[in-house]
Amino acid sequence: MANFVINEEFLQQVETLQLLIKNNVAGLFGGNHQTKNFGSSCEFADHRDYMAGDDITKIDWNAYARFEKLYLKLFLDERQMHTRIYIDASRSMDYGKGNKGDQALRIAALIAYISVCDMDKVSLYAIHGDRVEEVFSGVHGKDMYLEQIGKLNDIVFDGDSDITRAILPESVGYGDGLSVIISDFLTDNDYEGAIDYLCGKRRDVCCIQVLTRDELSPKLRGKSHLFDSEDVRKSYRRNITKDIINAYKAAVEYITSRIRNYCEARGASYILAEADRSVGEIFLGKLSDLGVVK
Repeated sequence: MANFVINEEFLQQVETLQLLIKNNVAGLFGGNHQTKNFGSSCEFADHRDYMAGDDITKIDWNAYARFEKLYLKLFLDERQMHTRIYIDASRSMDYGKGNKGDQALRIAALIAYISVCDMDKVSLYAIHGDRVEEVFSGVHGKDMYLEQIGKLNDIVFDGDSDITRAILPESVGYGDGLSVIISDFLTDNDYEGAIDYLCGKRRDVCCIQVLTRDELSPKLRGKSHLFDSEDVRKSYRRNITKDIINAYKAAVEYITSRIRNYCEARGASYILAEADRSVGEIFLGKLSDLGVVK
């Protein structure tokens, strides 16, 4: 890609966002895993800068005596959790101003960073057709994250995707962390089976639906010839009237409500992310809606 979505400027934004939402990830994704920062075992893991509100009993006073700066001691939990992120790499995700694919990459990079800061492992995959293709696996720690995260720029959005057929044959872990599916979910193929499968494996599950503003509220009017972005043999030639737009909006509301309700019924999380909004607006807005932050 000539224009790198995951670049130094964006990674600086990610670090700032992580500090803002680090104590509120349970509100974003749900599940027991997300309330874990570091464990109370005796095995030392790392230091980080002390921030207002941290447990003062974990301050390393020896480090303060040497550097005259407050550092927090972090200890490993008994289990290291594993965040697995699946990006729908179909052609429809390459649509729109700012485009959904770019937004999917930004969201994935942010979630991966939050995870490594929580001492979790991260694996990231692209879904092409009925296959899951590994982008990177078992990343842990900030240094390894920075080495690997640029691989997101190499993902090509093309063809279609079948989320369930792709994920079901895969090893997804059992009760050991968060699974995130990032997609527009605008497909005739089944995705519910993947959600059920991951929930059945006692994973914390979050579905993030990425849509453009035009898809949510189209401005199109008059005679138009539209094509299916994943199958150009399918087309729609009509005079776009107000009634057609209203019917379209009702269909979009049905699609978004369907996946939201499906997730809620299974204890999974759901986030609707507009492609042309910043990731900060999306996640901080979600926390605000939940009443976690104001």
